[in-house]
Amino acid sequence: MPSKIVYSCHGAAREVTGSCHRIQCGDHQVLVDCGLFQGRRDEEAANAEAFGFDPHGIDALLLTHAHLDHCGRIPRLVKQGFKGPIYATAATRELARVVLMDAARLQEEDAARASRLRHRRGEAERDPLFTLEDVLRTLDLFAEAVPYNQAIQITGGIHAEFIDAGHILGSACILLSLEDGDATRRIVFSGDVGCSGRDILRDPNPAPAADYVVMESTYGDRNHRSLAESIDEFYEAISRTLARGGNVVIPSFALERAQEILYYLHRGTKDGHLPQGTPIFLDSPMAISATEIFRRHPEGLREAFAEELSHDDPFATPNLHFTRDASESMAINRIEGGAIIIAGSGMCTGGRVRHHLKHNLWRDKSSVVFVGYAANGTLGRRIVDGARRVRIFDEIIQVNASIHTINGFSAHADHDGLLNWLGDSARRLVMLVHGEQERGMRVMNDTLTARAFQVALPELNTPVALA
Repeated sequence: MPSKIVYSCHGAAREVTGSCHRIQCGDHQVLVDCGLFQGRRDEEAANAEAFGFDPHGIDALLLTHAHLDHCGRIPRLVKQGFKGPIYATAATRELARVVLMDAARLQEEDAARASRLRHRRGEAERDPLFTLEDVLRTLDLFAEAVPYNQAIQITGGIHAEFIDAGHILGSACILLSLEDGDATRRIVFSGDVGCSGRDILRDPNPAPAADYVVMESTYGDRNHRSLAESIDEFYEAISRTLARGGNVVIPSFALERAQEILYYLHRGTKDGHLPQGTPIFLDSPMAISATEIFRRHPEGLREAFAEELSHDDPFATPNLHFTRDASESMAINRIEGGAIIIAGSGMCTGGRVRHHLKHNLWRDKSSVVFVGYAANGTLGRRIVDGARRVRIFDEIIQVNASIHTINGFSAHADHDGLLNWLGDSARRLVMLVHGEQERGMRVMNDTLTARAFQVALPELNTPVALA
C-alpha cells in the first residue's frame, strides 16, 4: 500500500526565501511556515501565485519563527481560505504581530504607489498582496503559545514538539510525529538554525532523532569568521569612518540583528573601543518594538544576558535615539557625518535604510556595514558584490562609500554549525532547502553524501512519499 504520509515543499525549494512545507498524514494536512519570496526578479508575481495546494484543506500551521521569509505569506493564506490554528512560541507570536502589521502597511503603500502610476498609464490598479484587515484575521488564529520541549497534539495522528533553534528570539525547529495506521514517522524541520556561543541567545539544541530531516542550507558552503574577529572588524570600520567625518549606515534585520548590534555598540562605547558621544540612531519602528519584546522574554535569552538586562540595560547606549516617526527619520539625513544609523531592512529591499543609502552611498567619507545575509537579486547583494552604481527610488546613485561585509554576526549556522546541529545519527533522508542551489545546497549535499547520508533537494510543489 502506498504511503499516506507525504511531504511537499512549496517555498525555499532550491532557493533561499519563501519557506513553506506541507505534510499530509492520512486525511490531515499541516503546514510548517508560509513565508515571502524575497530578492527574486519576479518577487511580486511569485508571492501572488497559487500556493500549490488548497488553503481550505490545511488543518493547522506551525511557525518556526517570525522572519518574513517564514511568516510573510500567512495573511495571504488566510485571505484565500485557511482557517486553522497557528502554533508558535510566545515570543514568536509577539514578534509576528509586529512583523506582519508592518508588512501590511508596506504592502498597502506599495500597491497605492503602483496604482497611481498605472492609473496615469491607463492600466488597472494593483491590489496589495494582503491588507491590515487580513493580518488582523491572521492574528486571531494564533493558538495559545507553545512552550519549548513539550509535545502537543496538532490534529489527528500529528504531534509536534518545538525545540529552541537559537536563530532569533522565539525561534524553533519543529519535530513532527506522524501516525497513520501501522506507519509512524518522525520528521524534523530545522527552520533556521542559529549559531552557538553568542552573547544574547541560547545555543541551538541539536536535532532530535528522526527518520527525516528538512534542513536549511543558507551557509552550507562556508564557515563564518569568529565572533571576536567580527566584533573587532566592526569596531574598526566604525572608528575609521567616524575619524574621517563620515556616517556609518548599518542595514539590519529588525529581529535579533538590530538588538545584537545595539548590544555591541553599548559594550564598545563602555569599553572604550568606540568614541564617546557618537549619536546612534535606531531608525526602525519594528526594531524598536522588537527590542521591547526582548525585555519581556528572558526565557529565550542566555542566563548571563538576562541577568544583565535586569539591572544594566545593554540596549541603552548613551546618545542612542529611537526614531519612530518619519519626520525624525528624514531629519537624520541632514547629518553629513559623525553618526551611526541602524535601519531596516537588512537586505535593503525596503524600509528606511534605502533613504539613508541614497544620502550616504555617494559620499566617500561614509561607510555601509552589512552584518547579515543578502539574497541574490536584492539591493544589498548588488552593493556587497561590488556594484559601482545602483538604482534607489528611480535615481542612479554612485557607490563611493566604503563597503564592509561582516558575516560573523550572521544568525544562521555556518557549514560546520549545520553539521553539528544535524549530528551523526542515521537518517532515512535529509532534504536540503532554504539555500542557493549552486552554493550552500551543493556543498552541503556533497558533504552529507560523503558521510553516507541519503540526501535530496526537493522540487517546488513535488510530493515525496515518506515510506
